Amino acid sequence: MSTLRPADLAREHGLSTQAVRNYERDGFLPAAERTSSGYRIYTEAHAAALRAYLALVTAYGHALAGRIMTGLHDNDLDTALELIDRGHHQLLRDRETLDAVRKAISHLTTATGAATDDTTGATARTVGELAHHLRVTPATLRTWETAGILTPVRDPATGYRIFHAPDIRDAELAHLLRRGGYGLARIAAVVEQIRAAGGTAALADALDGWQHKLTARGVAMLVAAGLLGRYLHDTERI
Repeated sequence: MSTLRPADLAREHGLSTQAVRNYERDGFLPAAERTSSGYRIYTEAHAAALRAYLALVTAYGHALAGRIMTGLHDNDLDTALELIDRGHHQLLRDRETLDAVRKAISHLTTATGAATDDTTGATARTVGELAHHLRVTPATLRTWETAGILTPVRDPATGYRIFHAPDIRDAELAHLLRRGGYGLARIAAVVEQIRAAGGTAALADALDGWQHKLTARGVAMLVAAGLLGRYLHDTERI
């Protein structure tokens, strides 16, 4: 098997040689053998692992990509595959949320008032229940409330926050746009437009942009799957 230098791996991706060494140190690449003088000996397997890792970063982000690769190199294929499955599940969830928000906009543009708009079909929820539904913390929901994104009522008997259907819709929208990289101030402005049942052009633009991101992520997952599958096959890990 031909040998490669750190610079050879780095050059293909425009990385520094130190970055390649760091990826090996962190377990994203298989451990390299050393020469008698201590220099690393990389092979085509390392090059394939690096291609797979960087593709996973594009598809799943740095943290999840790293966990997938370390799982493989710890001989825990099932855990690595489960992480990939979770990434696909999150993509599906985002698509479903995007569809729900689009339907909410469509309804709002024809409804006489947003306050009575039950677009989610959901019953009222407590802060804990809504946080569990969105897979965020209750503190996150309170932050969104402070930013004006959510306006839950209070139970007169207990003082606890109660989120009704419009609130749940606004929370779903906030969650979607936060994942798309939008700031709280911008999300608050978009939600206010929904409540007013007007000025939805800005929201439509935001959702179109998120749709493009979801499509790009799906394609990136396909590319990453191909490179990862090739690496697993070539190194006889499957």
